[in-house]
Amino acid sequence: MLSIELTTSDRVIEPQDLKNLELPSGIDTTGGVVISGRAPMWLYSYLTHALHPTAWVACYDPRLGAVVSATNSHQVYIGQVIPVSPPNGRQNHGLAQEKRNVETGLCPALMVVGPPDSGKSVLSHALFQALLFEHPDIYLQRAHWDGEGNYVLELDTETTTDEEIEAFKLRNKGKLTERFFPYHAQAILELRRQKSLVIVDVGGMVQPEKLPILEACTHYLIISSKPEAIGVWHEFCRDRGNLIPVAVIHSSLSEIEQVHQSEPHLEITSGLWVRGKTKGVPESLLKSVKSIFNFKS
Repeated sequence: MLSIELTTSDRVIEPQDLKNLELPSGIDTTGGVVISGRAPMWLYSYLTHALHPTAWVACYDPRLGAVVSATNSHQVYIGQVIPVSPPNGRQNHGLAQEKRNVETGLCPALMVVGPPDSGKSVLSHALFQALLFEHPDIYLQRAHWDGEGNYVLELDTETTTDEEIEAFKLRNKGKLTERFFPYHAQAILELRRQKSLVIVDVGGMVQPEKLPILEACTHYLIISSKPEAIGVWHEFCRDRGNLIPVAVIHSSLSEIEQVHQSEPHLEITSGLWVRGKTKGVPESLLKSVKSIFNFKS
């Protein structure tokens, strides 16, 4: 198992860092190697190439297992999924995570919901980034097909126009199939066995097809630019799915942060939830989300 850990305080690696990167000594080339850890695709590509003398190479996907992507032997075949135990990161953190799994079973899963053009994808990404340093084993699952992933939200706003972004999303947009939501529901359950929190972005429509996602999650957060849509999402998530509300955000196109209530769940007006213009996650919202880390399902 070759585990990747980015050691800079901001968890960033630059392409030029590949020049000085060396594999650990003592790798047994007669067997296979599973690469794991949070890292850019080009680092995985480099490591797969560097490991070509080994019998085979697989990449660990926490939703599936170790997926074989290169092989020089008949031990395995391309595309084979090998069930492996999830690797731990830092030693102390790994022990704490193992203890938590024993005590509580599945970790919480937070659905981020609301009508279109309210800022769900931007908020999900901002929450993920804000929590990542303190909780490196969280996961953001994009359970929608609109072509907007983290890579879109992380593009340089000075060199990429909104028109280019929308064109890119349109080229990569998928469509709903019969297996789409059951597949993501199973992925969420698998992630909940390994992580401390799973954030789930499910798109902007209330659809009966999303019931498998409801069954796989524990909590929900509404962000809405339309006040009249909030009740519909409460009915879907709380009343039909029996999920626990964490917060309601009245999405604004102005830079504002106003707390309306703290109990039984947080309700605030907040903005600006627009790609490249978001200043950060309000402390009140971070506090509410952090409160579910110790949730026992």
